[in-house]
Amino acid sequence: MTVWFPEIKFPRMALIRQIIDSPKLDDFVSEIRRELGRIGLRSMVKPGMRIAITAGSRGIAHYPEILATIVDEVRKAGGIPFLIPAMGSHGGATVEGQLEVLRELGITPDRVGAPILATMEVEEVGRIDGGIPVYVDKYAVKADGIIVVGRVKPHTDFKDRIESGLMKMMAIGLGKHKGAETIHMYKSEGYHRLIPLAARLIMEKLPILFGLAIVENAFHEIAIVKAIEPKDIEEEEAKLLEKAKELLARIPFKDIDVLIVDEIGKDISGAGMDTNVVGRFWLPGESDPRTPSIKVIVVLDLTEKSHGNAVGIGLADITTEKLVRKIDYRSTFINSLTSGHTITAKIPIFLPTDRDAVAAALYLCRPIDPREARVVRIKNTLELERIWISESLYDLVVKDPMFKGRIEVLKEPEDMVFDEHGDILPKHY
Repeated sequence: MTVWFPEIKFPRMALIRQIIDSPKLDDFVSEIRRELGRIGLRSMVKPGMRIAITAGSRGIAHYPEILATIVDEVRKAGGIPFLIPAMGSHGGATVEGQLEVLRELGITPDRVGAPILATMEVEEVGRIDGGIPVYVDKYAVKADGIIVVGRVKPHTDFKDRIESGLMKMMAIGLGKHKGAETIHMYKSEGYHRLIPLAARLIMEKLPILFGLAIVENAFHEIAIVKAIEPKDIEEEEAKLLEKAKELLARIPFKDIDVLIVDEIGKDISGAGMDTNVVGRFWLPGESDPRTPSIKVIVVLDLTEKSHGNAVGIGLADITTEKLVRKIDYRSTFINSLTSGHTITAKIPIFLPTDRDAVAAALYLCRPIDPREARVVRIKNTLELERIWISESLYDLVVKDPMFKGRIEVLKEPEDMVFDEHGDILPKHY
């Protein structure tokens, strides 16, 4: 095996575990039923009403069970429930692609107990801000009632009072490719101003019965479920977003020379890797003081569940040939072009092996001695309980009282190891 940087001396790495406060619901199904009873689902749904229930492209803990519970309650009320994919342009902006995304999430008619009506056709339901059209899925427009289901979480592109949640599900998810494209073409303005405007219009024009908001803890377990009437969605979603930000797992260091990310993917984040974790936002002016400052990000692989969609790789500085070989350029480019930000699909320098990629990242940190570099290695931006840290950060953890009770050392510093193919070891945390 030929190596690009034979003289690089790698830092020794220690394995640590973060102690993360993570409240969760032990019986989320009963809690959902209570919430639907509290909001008066059975008084909203009359016998024979056709009720559309949204299903997005982001993985949510127990997603099929959540949807099946809502389907069951709608049917008990006499309604005729069906699901609609509400995911903008995801799935390659095709019906087949969107159904495949749902199948990957375990969402099928048999599993949830209701048919899935999928289309990329939309209807214009009104205009906002002096003429910008708002589009909604054709099946949703024709439904007698709509239940919006979504996870409230920090968005990966922008920071505001409303980010990713029920309002975005309405404005972009239900808008399919055409609606998502319309919002995204306005870039920052689309996120900050048009999403709330479009969602308000949809709630005014269409029979939105209520929203069911889900908040997860740092281990992607359900922490909160809340049914919200349309008139209260904006205010309540803003409160839930603040709670979601408090529960988000983060890297516990502010200054990092090299971040090694074993894998990125659409099943991990809409941006491949969560910008709220790595602190890199491609929209001008977006920032979060809670995120770390990282000099170099190296990404080693792409998850199989991404089906080649490598959006977010543009946030990295270095990657590997194995990742580049997995890229489905059509899916990646459609996602990137729809969002209006081509940086998300730009391919960084790619090198033959993990070893070469990590060595190149350390090389970019000159004049810092690579053995003294502050290096963090994570599996992905979803799994942050166990992480590897370099000896310089290990010394900080041991000496600084601020880490007492927050971090447990699982393995003392040891040499960084690569196998005969140049792949980083160990594979598991």
